[in-house]
Amino acid sequence: MKAASPAMQDYFRNVQEKVDKAYDQATKARLRMLDPENHVDIILAKNMAERVEGLVREVSPNLAGSGMVEQIYEYEKQYNMLDWRVAFKIAEDVAKQKFCKFNTEEEAMEAGIRVGFAYLTLGIVSAPLEGFTFLKIKQRQDGKKYLSLWYSGPVRGAGGTAAATSVVLGDYIRQCMGYDTYDPTEEEISRYVREIQDYHERVTNLQYFPSEDELRFMAKHLPVEINGEPTEIFQVSNHKDLPRVETRYIRGGLCLVIAEGLCQKAPKLWLRLNKWGKDFGLGHWGFMQEFLDLQKAVKARKTKETTKERKITPNYVYIQDLVAGRPVLTYPMRAGGFRLRYGRSRISGFSSASIHPATMHLLNKYIATGTQLKLERPGKATALTPNDAIEGPIVKLIDGSVVRVDTETDAKRCAEFVKEILFLGDILSSYGDFSENGHVLVPAGYNEDIFSAEMEAKLIEKFGAEWKDKLPMGAGPTEAADKNKIENAKGITVPAETIISIVDNPHTTKIDASQSISLSKTFGMPLHPYYTYHWGILSKQELIEFAGWLQQMKVVEENGGLAKIVLPLEDAKKHAETIGLPCVVASKELVILDRDNGLAVMHTLGIENSNDARMALLKIKEMPSDNVLAIINALSKMEIKDKSGTFIGARMGRPEKAKMRRLSNSPHALFPIGDEGGRLRSVQSALESGKVTADFPSYQCPKCGTDSIFAVCIKCRGPTEKVGFCKICGKIPGTFCPRHGEIPGFMHRSIAIKEYFDAELENIGMKTFPDLIKGVRGTSNRNHVSEHLAKGIFRAKYDLYVNKDGTVRYDMTELPLTHFKPKEIGISLGKLKQLGYDKDIHGNKIKDENQIIELKPQDIILPASLGGTDESADDILFRTSKFIDDLLLNFYKMEPFYDFKSKDHLIGELVIGLAPHISAGMIGRIIGFSETQACFAHPYWHAALRRDCDGDECCVMLLMDGLLNFSRQFLPDKRGSRTMDSPLVLTSQLVPAEVDDMVQGLDIAWKYPLELFEAAMNYKPTWEVKVEQVKKRLNTEAQYENFGFTHDVSSINIGIKCSAYKTLPSMEEKLKGQMDIAEKIRAVDQSDVARLVIEKHFLRDTKGNLRKFSQQEFRCVKCNKKFRRPPLAGKCTACGGKLLFTIAEGSVLKYLEPSISLANKYGVPSYLKQTLELTKRRIEGVFGRDPERQAGLGAWFDIEPPSAE
Repeated sequence: MKAASPAMQDYFRNVQEKVDKAYDQATKARLRMLDPENHVDIILAKNMAERVEGLVREVSPNLAGSGMVEQIYEYEKQYNMLDWRVAFKIAEDVAKQKFCKFNTEEEAMEAGIRVGFAYLTLGIVSAPLEGFTFLKIKQRQDGKKYLSLWYSGPVRGAGGTAAATSVVLGDYIRQCMGYDTYDPTEEEISRYVREIQDYHERVTNLQYFPSEDELRFMAKHLPVEINGEPTEIFQVSNHKDLPRVETRYIRGGLCLVIAEGLCQKAPKLWLRLNKWGKDFGLGHWGFMQEFLDLQKAVKARKTKETTKERKITPNYVYIQDLVAGRPVLTYPMRAGGFRLRYGRSRISGFSSASIHPATMHLLNKYIATGTQLKLERPGKATALTPNDAIEGPIVKLIDGSVVRVDTETDAKRCAEFVKEILFLGDILSSYGDFSENGHVLVPAGYNEDIFSAEMEAKLIEKFGAEWKDKLPMGAGPTEAADKNKIENAKGITVPAETIISIVDNPHTTKIDASQSISLSKTFGMPLHPYYTYHWGILSKQELIEFAGWLQQMKVVEENGGLAKIVLPLEDAKKHAETIGLPCVVASKELVILDRDNGLAVMHTLGIENSNDARMALLKIKEMPSDNVLAIINALSKMEIKDKSGTFIGARMGRPEKAKMRRLSNSPHALFPIGDEGGRLRSVQSALESGKVTADFPSYQCPKCGTDSIFAVCIKCRGPTEKVGFCKICGKIPGTFCPRHGEIPGFMHRSIAIKEYFDAELENIGMKTFPDLIKGVRGTSNRNHVSEHLAKGIFRAKYDLYVNKDGTVRYDMTELPLTHFKPKEIGISLGKLKQLGYDKDIHGNKIKDENQIIELKPQDIILPASLGGTDESADDILFRTSKFIDDLLLNFYKMEPFYDFKSKDHLIGELVIGLAPHISAGMIGRIIGFSETQACFAHPYWHAALRRDCDGDECCVMLLMDGLLNFSRQFLPDKRGSRTMDSPLVLTSQLVPAEVDDMVQGLDIAWKYPLELFEAAMNYKPTWEVKVEQVKKRLNTEAQYENFGFTHDVSSINIGIKCSAYKTLPSMEEKLKGQMDIAEKIRAVDQSDVARLVIEKHFLRDTKGNLRKFSQQEFRCVKCNKKFRRPPLAGKCTACGGKLLFTIAEGSVLKYLEPSISLANKYGVPSYLKQTLELTKRRIEGVFGRDPERQAGLGAWFDIEPPSAE
């Protein structure tokens, strides 16, 4: 039993009981013989060992129930859970056939490697089944035998570390079974090098592209051959026809395993092997140390300047693959971009970051909750969430005023008046994300978190650890309760309540400039960050101009104190914009600073009047230093910190997603309709034809002799028997011919579709049916098994669409959530208590819908956004429940399972969570719905799907839908589709130690220590600072509960719910929005954005489509048949339909106009303009010159045509 508190044990017990109940009901339904199997086809697993067995039994069914699971437990006791040695030992046992016998030793070794690989990947991903293709025994040059490991593309899902470890695992099995090492020739080594280079240059960029020296060294020392199936249409450019290499074509799996596995993960691999490798006979892997030395030497050659004053440099990688319509938000490390702020909110962390909701509104609503950003650091990408506890944007309005936008309401009010975004505001990034990405800590701009930590340190220094008890409860000594407090209170003019609040609630406590200055003078604190400006962005000359401008100030007093400062509107006002100084422009001739900002500027520069301003100007000019912050600190009586810190570059990636999954052409059933279904693949069209011609399995009823395509007779409803087709002997019972061996259980033939359709209608008691029921052109599974039409009829009734495995799925962007408020997710307090929630984070009973409550690990919150472009999850799942109940009642002749009266009844129900590349589902429990377009779940739950929250997506299906309708026999029979993205195994209970280990880096502290901010100023690595992370709690009761977060958010539903990118109908509008944002944001180079859009998107598409136009096929508009060349008859030879181009002229021309208008408006480089002109001439050479089209050029961006002169 996993370590958990009694309350958490009750939670898991309740979830398991619901799972068991669903399995019992589904098993009874399956016994009716109406599905491809008479049992539930999703294997239930309670832990990782059971998942491993459930996954591998797909290819090695003899291992099921063989005692392997129990042996895994024993090895875990010996070596600890998730230890690589467990994988190695269990793989050895399987290879030595200790659990069951195999046909050959080669088959046993292959099964052993799959089992070990499955353990390394937590029994979740499909890589052990399809990424590792097979094992082959080959001959060395001296006649001895060695092992060849074959990989294919799906190995990517395993991740680099597991892929690399699978090679070591294969070598361990080689050694255990007595085979020799691989002996590569120089030609074969060169083939490895050339093939990986070709893959990187011609197919897709590798995450890590090793140098030739690295590749050559690695290939030379491999003890087993890494091989693979050809995955690309390209041949290698050299070393093609080698005796021991089976193909000329590029092998993607091989390239991934060597480059992104062995080479990239070499440090991690050697770290483990160096500890225990020799104990397992793997001492020969000591060459990895030499490889690491070589790798360091190569990197040293690439980086000539090994010591730099600046520890980080701008990283442009994220911006290089820019897509038209998706805006660039800030260039790398450009002032005014997203300012780094350390912290984790209850809806961020685990690769997800947060920005202020006001920023979302001001970016033309392009960025919404769940939208992916491609980032400069700490990782490659993030999925965004809103947070109103951090600093918002600073903007310049049309009238020239500079405004700090502190709330979402302010953003809505001023959005239409914004001329320029001077600062985008904070981006909240967690310590855990820096830790897991191996990124050094970088300076954060001075903010309330740092001020609070410093304030607490000063108070402890002054009053001791019990400082709260020693502060006077008032504004000064007269309100102190005793002499001790009076003594302690001397010099303090800020109320004690405020001081305590600054430390305990820094994000919500607001103080004015006078209080800030008082704190600075009393405690020696830096000036409060709210009144600190971005002085470090200015150059010395700009500071001189700014100080010169202040000489002209007029101080307006009120009640004996400063009320405002009035300055003339001059060119130097631009420096106020540069530092983010709020000011109002009046009458187009005056600039006004309010009381707080006026006081802050004056005290920062050490001036009280215009005479002091003149003295300050002289001092600035006389100072030898060019460091503006150093100059300002010399002028001021208070310490002024760097407000800017590190700016992080970003651009928009994928928009957020929340929609029902649809296959191509949106079928309702996995039933083949053939050409008779017409363009829409509709059952109705096939009914008009009277027949359907496709590949069908064959059954025969022993009772009435009726031929059928199902395991149940359509006439007498009795069980049928399988019939095979022998090409020579004809129909044979079963799938084995005594004379000719294995025979297919299907045949290409015609069936009377009306007979089957009418029988289904009669069976389910339906007299009227939906107007459109869609099937598939043909089934793609191995035995051409099809669904019953009844399932398609009911799906069409509820407007639902089937996935490749027979289920209805809902896809969503993944976002983390560790705490929630009942009000945010639409759940009543009574229902919440029924689900096991009885206390909030402070241990108080739940009485209010605004209390903050910690989320249980398998509970999820689904999207129910009204502003989205697709139907929300509650609608789809509610209709799916109706579909399931109709199936049970009318098709299976059983009692309904759900019987929901409203969508609210979905709360508390179970779903299966799944993600691409994996083959193991995870049970989730719905506890509510948000107004966003994302799936909020515990980081553990996302990790159980082998996903983080950097823009990845997952899907859910109702539990009973999966149990009733999923079948492995429906899955397409092609590499990557047989097991990937399918719930072959289902985990009912989440164990933190058995999910993706990236989640172990999640930080769970309530507050970051001052040491973190100080370490960041010095670019220290994350491990030099101690912040509590999940890894310290594993295998204890605390692993599930009492997580902390540093920044609260008022509601998970604030901000933009649906990105404008999704609602804008045309590329023209999206591009205009992209360029408008580029013009608006000071941290973006609009000319370079235009260049990137043309180079990386428009020009590539235009040239590619022009090339394809001359190579295109022709398509029949009626039956979709394609022709390489048009028939002489000028019409379809199959049905006589009209033929169309598959690549239209418009697809070639569509981006020419915007490219030219972009180039003209934004002044792209001449070389690019000339390239566009040459492309334009090539197009005119094919299609001719259209005067009307020429007149329209530039219309997208309102470019005036050139004059006749």
